Amino acid sequence: MPRDPVGHGARLGSRRAPRLSLPAGAGSRPPPRWLRIDLGLFIGATGLTIVGILLVWSATRVESGGAVALKQAVAAVIGMGLAIIVTRIDVRLLRAAAPLLYLAALAGLVAVLSPLGRQVNGSRSWIGLPGGFTLQPSELMKVALVIGLAMILAERTDRRERQRHRDIALAWGLAGLPILLVLAQPDLGSALVLVAMSVAVIAAAGAPRVWTIAVVVAGVATVAAAFTTPLLSPYQRDRLRAFLDPSLDPQGIGYQTRQVRIAISSGGLDGQGLFAGRQTQAGLIPYQESDFIFSVAGEELGFLGAAGLIVLLGFIVLRALVVARRADTFGRLVSTGIGVWLGVQAVENVGMNLGLLPVTGLPLPFLSYGGSSMIAAWLAVGIVGNVSEETAQRRLSPR
Repeated sequence: MPRDPVGHGARLGSRRAPRLSLPAGAGSRPPPRWLRIDLGLFIGATGLTIVGILLVWSATRVESGGAVALKQAVAAVIGMGLAIIVTRIDVRLLRAAAPLLYLAALAGLVAVLSPLGRQVNGSRSWIGLPGGFTLQPSELMKVALVIGLAMILAERTDRRERQRHRDIALAWGLAGLPILLVLAQPDLGSALVLVAMSVAVIAAAGAPRVWTIAVVVAGVATVAAAFTTPLLSPYQRDRLRAFLDPSLDPQGIGYQTRQVRIAISSGGLDGQGLFAGRQTQAGLIPYQESDFIFSVAGEELGFLGAAGLIVLLGFIVLRALVVARRADTFGRLVSTGIGVWLGVQAVENVGMNLGLLPVTGLPLPFLSYGGSSMIAAWLAVGIVGNVSEETAQRRLSPR
């Protein structure tokens, strides 16, 4: 019997019919909100945080059991929760809140210099809180400043207009006030991070080159003044002098840095094992859980473990810069500043652990003990996640 061409066509049509009967727009539904956020950034930060809590526990368990590690875990949970909240906020609201965030952080820096401030190791950088917790306003100022600078510089760039000198002067005035207050604590390390972050944001906004050159020259002059004038406390000047000549050993600082290098070098390729580092478990390195947490990784996790942490930190910085490249002007400036902030801070901390840079007391992001540092780092992750989600949403929206 010959084939029926009509029936054959009908059968073919029936196969295509379900595709033609799909509701309009069903095949173009945007992915869920959580898939539009840069998940790699959150996964990397979570991994570093978990390892950091374990390293803090290892460095402090002989002296205080698990109390210090528990505080770090509480700060991490708070930071993660705030990061999730930040990713849910409309980026326009975040931009509008920049002045209030800046003023609040500035008030904290002023309060530190009042009787409310608490001095540790020659630096008055903390405010005491109930329950044995402390707040370091300079860490929260990093978040407030990067949002504030992006807010005031994004408007002209959005209109594709060149930045005026008075706009850049306003931006540096906004950055200069907290930098001076941080130097007054004195905290040279945090001040240098604020300067580097501000240079990156202002330069990315299209500032005239003369401003960048002037700020770099001023930064070099400030570092020189730190060595030669009473800008820093005697304790902090001793730390810088010990970097140049560890044999001076003022106030035991040369001893501290030598013990850090011994711990890192004794870790070998694969380390002595978590909770088994000889220098760490003997308590030979003061403040190891904060300034020198990287030495715990070097001794107990070895070269491979320590290098893995550096790679993961680099990945987070890179992801922030990738998000910046794809974002609108405000998101680009914010994400660039955050990437530079985390990158500079990581380089400085690892460098001082390896004896390549002077000891300035900067924490290693996500790893060092310190609630303010942990919360600020996670807020930074939340902001970059917000920018990545907003960028993805903008690309999916019909034009």
